[in-house]
Amino acid sequence: MPCEYKLMPSPVGQLTLVARNGKLAAILWETERANRVRLGELVEVNHSPVLLEAERQLKEYFAGTRDRFELELDFDGTEFQKKVWGALLTIPFGETRSYSQIAQQIGNPKAVRAVGAANGRNPISIVAPCHRVIGASGGLTGFAGGLVAKQYLLTLEDGEATRSLF
Repeated sequence: MPCEYKLMPSPVGQLTLVARNGKLAAILWETERANRVRLGELVEVNHSPVLLEAERQLKEYFAGTRDRFELELDFDGTEFQKKVWGALLTIPFGETRSYSQIAQQIGNPKAVRAVGAANGRNPISIVAPCHRVIGASGGLTGFAGGLVAKQYLLTLEDGEATRSLF
């Protein structure tokens, strides 16, 4: 069964919202690297209830009026990846964690590099806030949407980003 998708303009570029089985399965970047997220066939459906709701909540997030998402998610990955992605969902709005802290949280403190790899394959960017994971030194590290987008999202959550985009 193909996944449904809808395009959404945003302050960090055009996003592709993807649903599978009535749940949000991915938020892909305009500069998406091929095969970072495996979804199979995609069919554009602009009236999908889950995609319309995801778009509404993302617009509120970018406008600075939403600090948490209330969407059903459909993560597709290994059990380890799902643990990492679940840990991402626990990082509070406006806060950051290091890869080491995530590795400790999932009970595998030596898996820092594996946490980084799983974080890089997070299919549901922004909603599962991989942008809130930074290097141990506090510096920004790789991000599927690019470091400019990562900095924008972190700044938005600090209340400093421009919000007149919708």
